[in-house]
Amino acid sequence: MRISGRIVTPTGIVEGSLSIADGKIVAIRKGKAEAQWILPGFVDIHTHGGGGHTFTTGDAAQARGAAAFHLRHGTTTMLASLVSSPFEVMAEALQAFAPLVAEGVLAGVHFEGPYLSHIRCGAQNPAFLRDPNPSELTELVKLANGTLRMVTIAPERDGALEAIALLREHGIVAAIGHTDGSYEQVTAGVAAGATVATHLFNGMRPVNHREPGPVVALLDSPQVVCELVADGVHLHDGTLAFAAHSAGAARAALITDAMAAAGMPDGDYDLGGQAVVVAGGVARLQRDGSIAGSTLTMAAAVRQAVGAGLSMADVAMMAATTPARVLGLDKRLAVGCDADLVLLDEELKVTGVVRGGLPQ
Repeated sequence: MRISGRIVTPTGIVEGSLSIADGKIVAIRKGKAEAQWILPGFVDIHTHGGGGHTFTTGDAAQARGAAAFHLRHGTTTMLASLVSSPFEVMAEALQAFAPLVAEGVLAGVHFEGPYLSHIRCGAQNPAFLRDPNPSELTELVKLANGTLRMVTIAPERDGALEAIALLREHGIVAAIGHTDGSYEQVTAGVAAGATVATHLFNGMRPVNHREPGPVVALLDSPQVVCELVADGVHLHDGTLAFAAHSAGAARAALITDAMAAAGMPDGDYDLGGQAVVVAGGVARLQRDGSIAGSTLTMAAAVRQAVGAGLSMADVAMMAATTPARVLGLDKRLAVGCDADLVLLDEELKVTGVVRGGLPQ
């Protein structure tokens, strides 16, 4: 297979064509190019669902539907994110999603909680929040057998630092989020092994010049990749650009934080057992108006980030290469790499998706 266009490679934009064989990129050549963008397939490490389907109930059929929806919008690699849940739901999800991980439908599971701050719980169900329990977490790691890839934790909770170290020991990414922790508590979490900031700014104590809090601690930690929800709601475009410039594209990852309502009409929905109302494409909890995830796709996030003034090269890195690296994957547009691609027109809308060298 041969595809031509403006190819966004790790070393710059090449006008020309790329060739694919056996699921890999085998050549990239300069030359005559079609009027389209060729980006690495998007990698979303934080999404709860989409297209009317959810990951949060641990239902395999729902998960397939959500993954298929996001694949159509250019996401070739994704984690299935749950919200804070009882142990039983977490365990069932790991078992139900394991076959999907084995098939390559999903790259793994992300638990956003339940080891989070009550004060900064956002759309998390406060009834399920709790301190990390070593025996519970150890049991989940055993059940996962490699399926669990990331867990979000508030580092100020009792036992959180030990939990972060346990996750690191088992090769599972520890993320810091939904935290009211101080600068010192968050830097202690990073020192314990946390390497991701869950939707930076959102679900966190705000910045104060006398108590910089989580945002400054995470932005200033060179080993931390900062998730950014580029929908114009979670972050003002100026904040998005500031965070991307501060962290650099190699430390910034676009995510959707999407829920089942992504790609669906406004109306009433559910997120982890909580009533959500979507109006004007914005999802909020019915009970208190808190933002409840998003209705975003990665393609829309790319358009928002470019509109905020970020370069296409940086946005491609933030939408694919950087989040892939969080998972220990190499998803670049380079010879020898997987042929996971998304084709965008001049308006940056998806016109084609290739995964493993095959059109989707």
